Amino acid sequence: MSDWNGNEETQAPRVITGHVVAQTEETRPYGNHGPGPYGETARPPSNGRNGGGHTSSTRAPWVRPSRRRRVARLLVLLLCVLLLAGGGTYAWTDFELNRAVDLGEVGDRPPPGKGTTYLIVGSDSRDGLSEQARRDLHAGGGGGGRTDSMMLLHTGVHGTTLVSLPRDSWVTLPSYLDPDTGKRHRPAKNKLNAAYSLGGARLLVRTIELNTGVRVDHYAEIGFGGFVGVVNAVGGVGMCVDRSIKDEKSGLDLTKGCHTLDGAQALAFVRQRHQEAQGDLGRSRNQQKFLAALAHKAAAPGTALNPFRTYPLLDAALNTLVVDKDMRLRTLASLFEAMRSVSSGAGRQLNVPVADVGISTSQGSAAKWDAVKSKELFTELRNDRPVTVAAKNQPAGG
Repeated sequence: MSDWNGNEETQAPRVITGHVVAQTEETRPYGNHGPGPYGETARPPSNGRNGGGHTSSTRAPWVRPSRRRRVARLLVLLLCVLLLAGGGTYAWTDFELNRAVDLGEVGDRPPPGKGTTYLIVGSDSRDGLSEQARRDLHAGGGGGGRTDSMMLLHTGVHGTTLVSLPRDSWVTLPSYLDPDTGKRHRPAKNKLNAAYSLGGARLLVRTIELNTGVRVDHYAEIGFGGFVGVVNAVGGVGMCVDRSIKDEKSGLDLTKGCHTLDGAQALAFVRQRHQEAQGDLGRSRNQQKFLAALAHKAAAPGTALNPFRTYPLLDAALNTLVVDKDMRLRTLASLFEAMRSVSSGAGRQLNVPVADVGISTSQGSAAKWDAVKSKELFTELRNDRPVTVAAKNQPAGG
């Protein structure tokens, strides 16, 4: 190695011993404020001190998010919770649906029509009711097996039409096999609600299709207990009556005017017919009126967006709801929406045209359909044409 004068001299290599320490803000010989050996400038201590000591952190200080950002985060969190809850509710409801009716096993069916037709049935099933509840509801004994209401709900390009089929309608029952005796019965005349008693939902669907020529696309049935629970879950349903009604058989006791009916009162209202001038036809109109009001109440924001009402409502309905095996939740939602549209005045409500409400039969007094007008009505429904029969045959007060 040479010095600045160009003279060469040999020096022994120097060896550094000891620990090698990496330079940090704390160990640099130049402190925390001056330049380092390579010209860099050390950062000042994050703890705010002017020299020496230990630093607590090198992270930037926390800044409180703005109000707008906090609100946005809260909305995102709520949306995630609602999506998770909605997905869980959807899965639970879909799993709980009792798809016990196989319409594919119904024989001798009419060809598919246009639009969609639902058969909505209210049965007198007492399943889930205690003996005390049966007495309170004037539901009587037995395990059920009859229909208190039957309605065809048709939706299509010309809107929604709800047609009540009186339970005492005098119709032809198709041939059927008695499951208890194995005996084959030939086609015979009987009241419409006898079909359900003799052969359940399958024979009821066959009977309605035979006598109307309209193919049933979907089936939905609810029993006494489910009906009462649904009405109570929505907080009752408002209903006005133009006269005082007291009926010992159903237990209905209402004064003239408007009332909020609870589950027990609502069941009595849709069941009573002895105080109606047109008997079964009057009851059918009450059932339509109440069912539309119930759908409207259930769809109201105060019910649909309130989990403390929505979950009890779903639970009550699912307890006794029976549907066809092809029914999906979106299909059930479409049925519900169609009922809501009827309640809002966007659809039609009518009874099947009747020629006589009190004909004498081997099964007692029955209602006879008007052959010409009823055929015209069902042809319009089957072909999804505008219904014209309603205006010509809607009973007074309907």
